[in-house]
Amino acid sequence: MQRKAKDLESLLRLHNWTVDERRRELGVLLAREEDMILSGEEMDRQLIREQQTAAADPAGAGFIYSAYAKGYLVRREQLERALDALRGEILQARDRLADAYRQLKVFEEVQKGRQRQEDIEEGRKEQALFDEIAQTQYRQRKARRE
Repeated sequence: MQRKAKDLESLLRLHNWTVDERRRELGVLLAREEDMILSGEEMDRQLIREQQTAAADPAGAGFIYSAYAKGYLVRREQLERALDALRGEILQARDRLADAYRQLKVFEEVQKGRQRQEDIEEGRKEQALFDEIAQTQYRQRKARRE
């Protein structure tokens, strides 16, 4: 019975490692998403600054702003597409993490069940040993009385 418990310990370590690896993967993707969101926010702030500059000098900066605004729209659309793709990857990473976690929990429950069985078996053996000792002591006392 001890051999089975040792085998499960190896599997539990493997599944713990897998869960940790899936968490790291998800963390990297979430950090990339955060960077992209911050980049988009900075693009928006830059657009506002360019609009203010163009409003202050409509003759000179107005023409330049038009080209900037077109470029902004292209970059913003690219960023949104990249964010959508990344969010799809994040959903997949979350699913992989959930699957790895479920598998880990299954092995943990099996380990608990086996440990309970081993504890019951150990208690039974211990009780049998105590019963044997008690019987031996009883026989010795009985033999001394006779």
